Amino acid sequence: MTIYPIETGNFKLDGGAMFGVVPKTIWQRTNPADANNLIDIAARSILIEDGDKLTLIDTGLGNKQSDKFFGYYNLWGEYNLDTSLAAHGFHKDDITDVFMTHLHFDHCGGCIQWNKDRTGYEPAFKNAKFWTNRDHWKWATEPNAREKASFLKENLLPMQESGQLHFLPLNQLPFCEKSALGFGIHFVDGHTDKQMLPQITYKGKTIVFVADLIPTVGHIPLVYVIGYDTRPLITLKEKEVFLNYAAENEIYLFFEHDAHNQLCTVKHTEKGVRLDTIYTFNELFN
Repeated sequence: MTIYPIETGNFKLDGGAMFGVVPKTIWQRTNPADANNLIDIAARSILIEDGDKLTLIDTGLGNKQSDKFFGYYNLWGEYNLDTSLAAHGFHKDDITDVFMTHLHFDHCGGCIQWNKDRTGYEPAFKNAKFWTNRDHWKWATEPNAREKASFLKENLLPMQESGQLHFLPLNQLPFCEKSALGFGIHFVDGHTDKQMLPQITYKGKTIVFVADLIPTVGHIPLVYVIGYDTRPLITLKEKEVFLNYAAENEIYLFFEHDAHNQLCTVKHTEKGVRLDTIYTFNELFN
């Protein structure tokens, strides 16, 4: 097995929304805001090469939305999915499986692209299976008012119409030790229903792709819960369980949304579980 970090692009979000009830005077120490109160956000994926399988975990925002849409998110930097794959010798047509932690547009937007004449949409990964679970698919395609703007039909329906959509079973909640894709899955419900966090054993270390349970290093303290979560009290319980598990089992947290930190470990302190050590992927595995 070989794992590659894939940078699909960077954007910005309102710092207050990203930290909920935590005051700016506190959160800006780890996530400094610009003059418009926006903080740096990444859309970082993982690519897993394992035998004849090439699995991509999340795909970023994609590039099919309008300039007006992207204007709300202040795109920055030079990263994109195509060039990041190419840097490791791969093309989107090589991908056999796309695993989606959840179906918010910044996690699955890259799954679907315009067709050649821009009259409709098509899968960006023509040879891949798209993986979610039935409960989350129903949640996303029949969205509540709070999340409706994050579940975009142009990201979702073409997956189903293509015949490439597949569902992972939910019979091993809250943790599946080994899925059909070869890695474990933590199921969490606070951010959105049945978000899936992959757990991967690689070169003697255990990595968890923490997605929106812990977006950045600054979100490690228990009560630092993002304002976008639909069930913040459930997030608190899920974070407590996961952070204790991570501290006690030397888990490496892989950040999807931290633009400046790729991985870290955590430790127990008198104030609860806190950041231990920050790593780059190359420091750990090359």
